[in-house]
Amino acid sequence: MNWHAIYTNPRSEKKVAARLVEKGVEVYCPLNKVRRKWSDRYKVVEEPLFKSYVFVRIIPEDQLKVRMVEGVVNFVYTMGKPAVIREKEIDLIRKFLKEYEEVQAAPVSLSKGTKVRITSGVLMDREGIIIDIQKKTASVLLETLGFELTARFDTSSLEPLPEGRLP
Repeated sequence: MNWHAIYTNPRSEKKVAARLVEKGVEVYCPLNKVRRKWSDRYKVVEEPLFKSYVFVRIIPEDQLKVRMVEGVVNFVYTMGKPAVIREKEIDLIRKFLKEYEEVQAAPVSLSKGTKVRITSGVLMDREGIIIDIQKKTASVLLETLGFELTARFDTSSLEPLPEGRLP
């Protein structure tokens, strides 16, 4: 069984999660505690951390069952297949939300000059520098054995390093 991300209709993450649980699917909808001001008071409410996304842990045969649930738009895909989310990433989100409140999630942007780590494939865990970026692919310069190699990667298989952009 693998974790997958599914895309939901806007503002229906909690409803979709409840419907999936009714169907016997293991679901994780990360909820963030946020303090909101009403006209007469403040109130702490739980909002989905990732807008329009819910995580499901299923076997491949259950994909159709998940797609048929009201409010589910589709699976999040990478390289033509439903994206697999690693168990350790789900655990990290859970731990993070347990410890902190009012967490914000924002997509990571990649740009020319960003130092990155490759997260999948033969070159997994290698580091390089983005020298060109187009819609969903990036050219990454890899320095190894005294040579400069350039390869194109799906941007979903790259993660920026803490050092960020290089001069």
